[in-house]
Amino acid sequence: MNRSTSHPVLGTLFLLLALAVLAACDRGDRAAGTAGDSEPAFLQVGEFAINRISPDRTEVRDGAGRTLVLIPREAPMPADCAPSQVIRVPVQRVAAYGYFDIAVLRALGVLEQTLVGVTVPAKRWHIPEIKRGMEAGRIAFLGDAASIDYERLKQSEPELVLTWDPSVIPLLDDLHIPAVVTTTPTAMCLNARMRFVQFLAPFFQKEREADAYFARIDAALRDIRARTAGLAHQPRVMWGDIYEKRVMVEPGNAWVGELVGLAQSDYQFKDVFGTSCIEITVERFLYSGQDADIFFTYRTREMGATSKEALAKLNPLIKDIAPLKRGKVYAPLPHYTQGADRLDEILTEISAILHPEAYPDYQLHYFVELPDTEPVPKERS
Repeated sequence: MNRSTSHPVLGTLFLLLALAVLAACDRGDRAAGTAGDSEPAFLQVGEFAINRISPDRTEVRDGAGRTLVLIPREAPMPADCAPSQVIRVPVQRVAAYGYFDIAVLRALGVLEQTLVGVTVPAKRWHIPEIKRGMEAGRIAFLGDAASIDYERLKQSEPELVLTWDPSVIPLLDDLHIPAVVTTTPTAMCLNARMRFVQFLAPFFQKEREADAYFARIDAALRDIRARTAGLAHQPRVMWGDIYEKRVMVEPGNAWVGELVGLAQSDYQFKDVFGTSCIEITVERFLYSGQDADIFFTYRTREMGATSKEALAKLNPLIKDIAPLKRGKVYAPLPHYTQGADRLDEILTEISAILHPEAYPDYQLHYFVELPDTEPVPKERS
């Protein structure tokens, strides 16, 4: 469904909805009471929540609105909830669907010792720990996320599955494997993206590591604010792409849209509200591209994003948008989507792309600027 609109009244309504969600995200670091000397008793992370009832019981709400109960490994089974709701901590064996969840495990320092199953084949991984684990047989390829091999999943003996797909919960319940849904119908705002590590931390008793990770990201954001404050030039930015049958963009309520605004830039889809990678109309995409300065494409070089010329051939509709004519186009490098444990570096790099005047001599690590034309192959001598 297309959530964007050019109608003024509907546009205002969507903007108000977006502001309401962003306000909720801003409240994510508020806690009520304490469960111990340092950890807050209640923490809201976007639409996720952690409620520390006692030293031996923590209740969490996942992305599907389900309540799960975390108890110590040696504790007796609670009598007031179904076994499928109970997760013994610290979790020692995990299967995970998404790149982001796996990067969070890496940020917590538990990836290598806990991950037992993934939904991406070995050749597509850029994380050394996973490549080594799959080569050694410690980490199993469970099949594509849309067609999991449940027999292989059961053989991997995970104590927890991290998934973006709520439809698999009944099947996992039948297998007596607890699961956490790690996505929501609306995209993660910047605060939730930063704090999601604090949501997963109690599952592994790694709260201290989560706090250190958050502090690192927060420091990067403070630096971005300081470097870009008062800059006269505010580039107009678009993030997405046109495919054969669909047009997908990052909505304004997503962390990308928030970052662009925080870095003193104008996000062209700031009035679009919804899930990450949301569908809009071709007309809206092209309209936003008329005066954009910078275009971030979803496509990697392996997907054909090797030059502006190549993108125009892939998508003739976009050949006349301003970034392809006189602006700049950036494509993600293959390891970008697997690098959320380096979110501070990614945020800094995006800011450096938007405002190179504030980051002299910065070298790109996660994106590549596309040349106007295809590079001429060097002749072999």
